[in-house]
Amino acid sequence: MGNKRPPFEPGTVFHVYNHGNAEDNIFREAENYRYFLKRYAYYIPPVAKTYAFCLLPNHFHLMVQVRMKDELAAYFRSQGKDLPGFENLEGLVVKQFSNLFNSYTKAFNKKYDRKGRLFQKNLQRKSITNSTYYTRLITYIHQNPVHHRFVEKPEQWPYSSYLIILSRKKTQLEREQVLEWFGDKQAFLDIHGQMSEINEQEFY
Repeated sequence: MGNKRPPFEPGTVFHVYNHGNAEDNIFREAENYRYFLKRYAYYIPPVAKTYAFCLLPNHFHLMVQVRMKDELAAYFRSQGKDLPGFENLEGLVVKQFSNLFNSYTKAFNKKYDRKGRLFQKNLQRKSITNSTYYTRLITYIHQNPVHHRFVEKPEQWPYSSYLIILSRKKTQLEREQVLEWFGDKQAFLDIHGQMSEINEQEFY
């Protein structure tokens, strides 16, 4: 796994992931997953589109696309801040993720009477510049609970975007674009049944 972290450039798609500090669990019960997603829905949509996610007990995976420069600038200004305060708009994206993790950690520590860092210090990410990997990365993310033997099928894991993409419920997830990449809903289902073709080293 490489240690280089590419900058959050506007318009770029990323595989974003991280683990609990010292491999600690970051989710202990259902309410933890729900609260993290609630905080995520507050902090991340203003700066990034989300195509897929999966939360597991001691780590998570996201597929996001940083919003375009004009969108980031508009959000930055809506917060009453001057753009010259950042050398570039990447700082805004990093700050939003930091706020997400700090907010969640504070609530988690209070609930379980613990102290200290919950997540590993450096948020890991890899830019995905080849669009042919988009469906492969989404499939890999959804197959993670199967890979780690929590469930036998991706639809059995409630803390991922798999079922959201198949549903018609209102969501901030970029559902229509995801299905368009796969071709249609049936292709989405078929490709997710081909886990043996996914090499996880492609995405790290």
